[in-house]
Amino acid sequence: MVKTEQTGLYDATNEHDACGVGMVVNIHGNKSHELVDSALKVLENMRHRGAEGADNKTGDGAGIMLQIPHEFILLQGIPVPEKGKYGTGLVFLPKDEKEQAGILSIMIEEIEREGLTLMHLRNVPTNPACLGKDARATEPDIKQVFITGVTDADSLERTLYIIRKKIEKRVRHTDFYIVSLSAKNIIYKGMLSSMQVREYFPDLTQPYFTSGLALVHSRFSTNTFPTWSLAQPFRLLAHNGEINTIRGNRGWMEARESVLSSPALGDVKDIRPIIQPGMSDSASLDNVLEFFVMSGLSLPHAMAMLVPESFNDKNPISEDLKAFYEYHSILMEPWDGPAALLFSDGRFAGGMLDRNGLRPARYLITNNDMMVVASEVGVMDFEPGEIKEKGRLQPGKILMIDTEQGKIYYDGELKEQLASARPYRAWLSANRIELDTLKSGRKIDNRIDGYDRMLRTFGFSREDIERTLMPMCNTGAEPIASMGNDTPLAVLSDRPQLLFNYFRQQFAQVTNPAIDPIREELVMSLTEYIGAVGMNILVPSESHCKMVRLPHPVLNNTQLDILCNIRYKGFNTVKLPIVFEVSKGKAGLQEALNDLCKQAEQSVTDGVNYIILSDRFVDDTHAAIPSLLAVSAVHHHLISVQKRVQTALIVESGEIREVMHAALLLGYGASAINPYMAFAVLDELVRKGDVQMNYETAEKNYIKAIRKGLFKIMSKMGISTIRSYRGAKIFEAVGISEELLRSYFGTQTSSIGGIRLEEVARDAIALHDAGFAAKEVSDILPHNGLFSFRKDGERHAWNPETISTLQLATRLGSYKKFKEFTSMVDGKDSPPLPARLLRTQTKPH
Repeated sequence: MVKTEQTGLYDATNEHDACGVGMVVNIHGNKSHELVDSALKVLENMRHRGAEGADNKTGDGAGIMLQIPHEFILLQGIPVPEKGKYGTGLVFLPKDEKEQAGILSIMIEEIEREGLTLMHLRNVPTNPACLGKDARATEPDIKQVFITGVTDADSLERTLYIIRKKIEKRVRHTDFYIVSLSAKNIIYKGMLSSMQVREYFPDLTQPYFTSGLALVHSRFSTNTFPTWSLAQPFRLLAHNGEINTIRGNRGWMEARESVLSSPALGDVKDIRPIIQPGMSDSASLDNVLEFFVMSGLSLPHAMAMLVPESFNDKNPISEDLKAFYEYHSILMEPWDGPAALLFSDGRFAGGMLDRNGLRPARYLITNNDMMVVASEVGVMDFEPGEIKEKGRLQPGKILMIDTEQGKIYYDGELKEQLASARPYRAWLSANRIELDTLKSGRKIDNRIDGYDRMLRTFGFSREDIERTLMPMCNTGAEPIASMGNDTPLAVLSDRPQLLFNYFRQQFAQVTNPAIDPIREELVMSLTEYIGAVGMNILVPSESHCKMVRLPHPVLNNTQLDILCNIRYKGFNTVKLPIVFEVSKGKAGLQEALNDLCKQAEQSVTDGVNYIILSDRFVDDTHAAIPSLLAVSAVHHHLISVQKRVQTALIVESGEIREVMHAALLLGYGASAINPYMAFAVLDELVRKGDVQMNYETAEKNYIKAIRKGLFKIMSKMGISTIRSYRGAKIFEAVGISEELLRSYFGTQTSSIGGIRLEEVARDAIALHDAGFAAKEVSDILPHNGLFSFRKDGERHAWNPETISTLQLATRLGSYKKFKEFTSMVDGKDSPPLPARLLRTQTKPH
């Protein structure tokens, strides 16, 4: 394999790819070698969708999934029992014989532990001569295993899955990979081009190698390194696209593992982790799909849960189907991103697109009952008279064939079966709480005691109020500003910073399109479900519906008060302070974070399913823990102790005022937010007459602006739902140390390093002292000069002095003045920019 070491700015966790997929199926399951040959032609005709190295021989990856060729195996002289009574699959092994022997001994041990036998090990014929230099350098030894001794054929597929997962758990060798292990299908793949699959695997050209269905895949690594193991198809899935929410999906799946139990699979602990570490986004999706199918869900059920179609009020689907989707959205966030997905378990074969339909796929059915599905038309040649039906896969819709029954299932029939399988509408109606329908009965005051002190404590400036909050409450939208920013990064600034300022949004790039949040609003949603989300998803129950539904994740003060005092059975709330003792400095912050995590853990143990992290406890001796640090620390701690999905985390913070602040808190695990200080500012603006509206309108417009801003941020990354965005950590920390990121943010890498907990505490204390150090505090806020230059504000590269000098140089044509300008821009008094701090390092000879 290619060893993707962590070097420079490369991070293996960012692996994504874009590809071509195809499927050829005989609807009645009739096996033939012609079908295998046709599938290989489909693959070869999509050569342009895969990638090759400069030598035109090293491919990014290609492969084919087929039904097990029973007759072909018998002709090889391998005495397998009758069809369906044995398991087989290809295995990538290291070339070193000693390492190989060690791995095989573990495999035999796990196979025998399940009462089966490794009956035969076949050397798979290959043709390395066709490989490019890089592919040959990393080529594994490829063996085919045959497992027999089956007493219960019905559970064989699950047993083989358990065996494979246990082996994967024990063997972490880079050059080891189980391509497939099944009683139904087999996969041939590698670091090949589309044109090499047939040539590299001579098995595929043998006339007795037959199949009734085939999935093919040609890989184009957009920002990844090709490896033998990352070639597709995977065990059930061939995927063209990118899962934009992959960080969050992996994190939430890890969090759910603690509450999963499956009668079909036994103790889930034995096969954890469900998602194999170090693999691509497509491989992770395949891992989860396979787990759900092996746990008893049908393929369409699992696919509809993982990649649901849009089911908001603007989508014309039945109420029962909406209830099906809503029930499952409580338990599982969508795996969101552009995707054409083809899947098969050896009997059923089908395909679907993501909810936006951003990866096209076409299908046709011939008069002799062959179905061909591919990323594009023209992958096979047919006369017009041979085609009985043709069409395209539609966003969120499933098309599936049962090769045993010889039947095509269209989306309507499949979804009707899924929607009617359980009384989802009744379950939701009886248990789900709509927060908007609850009334408080109490008058909630939006004002804050010590208003002027608290503004300074949370770092508010006149710009925040005049340039951010006032436009938001006047227009219901974020203020429009230019993209240029000539101030220093937060890590290079001389001024105390909110922790939010160290993070930058990531955005869709290469083959991954963004979404238009205005014209594609149909597929976007901010609906949140808060409570004990994602309990044992494998056991259908109306108890899963005991939760609060929010139309969006921004709570006003009245709604938060209702949530704090909810009296329904099974709804328990606790408020935890996120403050630390100023006198203890960094040690106090570290101690407070540790205590906070322990308190949250104990709260979950005590049955609390709504934890409110609040900095309203700030006083003259206690500073606020940065809300982003607090929620991320608790979120990741609860995941590590396997208690995250049992509770919601709600952040009540005075720091929040901008859309980016809300996005960061949600992105690092918050279920909902309450920006109480922003509401206090709105109340003050209304009372003073600085905005010409009542408070209710100002609050409504401010929340509307946050909502629109969240849609915009999500859409830039190609994400459609807030449920997928929550916990996905789609940001880059710029100027934060790896130590801090590793300890509290669940991230291993930092591009440039930066501040530690000590500096975070220093800035938090500086902000606290700005509000509490003096006995009297002016009601006139400082002007930070962030958006526009101020003499005592933040430094700008473009300031009156530099601009006037440049203008003078151009008007006079004076080179001397121009040099004066360049010395100002490059001098020690100019803002420190990262590029200016770089130093060229040469290797000693």
